[in-house]
Amino acid sequence: MKQVVLTGIRKMKLFESAVPSILDKNDVKIKLAIIGVCGSDIHYYSEGKIGTQVVEFPFPVGHECSGTIEEIGEDVTNVKVGDLVVVDPAVHCGECDQCLLGRPHTCRNGKFLGCPGQLDGCLAEYIVMPEFTCFPVSGKLSPVQAALIEPLTIGVYTVNLAQIQNKDITVGIFGAGPIGLSVLMKLLADGITNIGMIEPLEYRLKKAKEIGVAYLINPEKENVEEKVTEQEKLLLDVVFEASGEQAAVTNAINILKPGGKLVLVGIPPEAKYTFNMDLMRRKELTVINVRRQNHCVEEAIDLVVSGKIDVEKMVTHNFTLEETPIAFDIVEGYKDGAIKAMINL
Repeated sequence: MKQVVLTGIRKMKLFESAVPSILDKNDVKIKLAIIGVCGSDIHYYSEGKIGTQVVEFPFPVGHECSGTIEEIGEDVTNVKVGDLVVVDPAVHCGECDQCLLGRPHTCRNGKFLGCPGQLDGCLAEYIVMPEFTCFPVSGKLSPVQAALIEPLTIGVYTVNLAQIQNKDITVGIFGAGPIGLSVLMKLLADGITNIGMIEPLEYRLKKAKEIGVAYLINPEKENVEEKVTEQEKLLLDVVFEASGEQAAVTNAINILKPGGKLVLVGIPPEAKYTFNMDLMRRKELTVINVRRQNHCVEEAIDLVVSGKIDVEKMVTHNFTLEETPIAFDIVEGYKDGAIKAMINL
């Protein structure tokens, strides 16, 4: 089969590899249809790491995907051959303390598609996964929609973690990439509309406006605190940080009202943030960290099937598997108005 592999920083190559085989009676073989290029993939591509997760080249990357079940193990009952499936890239053990507490996303023995030292990525024609990672959506979603469920689940989980009780709250989002837009779409689906988007790229601000954000702020052209204060004199109840930038975290602390919540979902390149603890303490801000998603796949699927979220609005580019290096270069460099690139097999 064809498989795309990272061979160095900003270097990718198409290889011919063996088609993976089913080894466990609960496994399924999936013929992939669509693969999304994620921001975490780009970290591996441009930096060779995410925090302590360091790539050893060659490295098969990729984790957002959909495909059709081609073969099943003898004990598989959740899916059948021919089903289009959403693939959850996380494989948990089901036995550790975290799994038993209902936290499979922080499983002590967890493995993840395209994560160094864990599972080969999905930039290939086939993968084999446990059946519990597969969610059948034939007749409900298109292959593109199904592949976009994974990033959407991050936005769904991020908003759910914020535990918003009042639809009239004031919200800010830093970063109008796929995760920031997923957060925006989930908020709107929940009936929360008083949302400001803070983003330096004008084409991404335009996309956020198209989806339904209330107001826009370009932090490279405007003073974020002043512009937010013009909109909300008492400042914001919740801020979602989806850019991974220190400047965004600094601004977020300034624009949150006392008792506000800062939700961190972006991945900082250096794996560090600096906080103004004097201001955070005096405001008594709550900081919430987001680790992938937890039990949100079904909700994300339902939101798309119901029409409450048009997840395809974030897609800007389509490529073949052979064009994957071009896709990664465009996404990493924010070229050609890129937001979400999809690889079509």
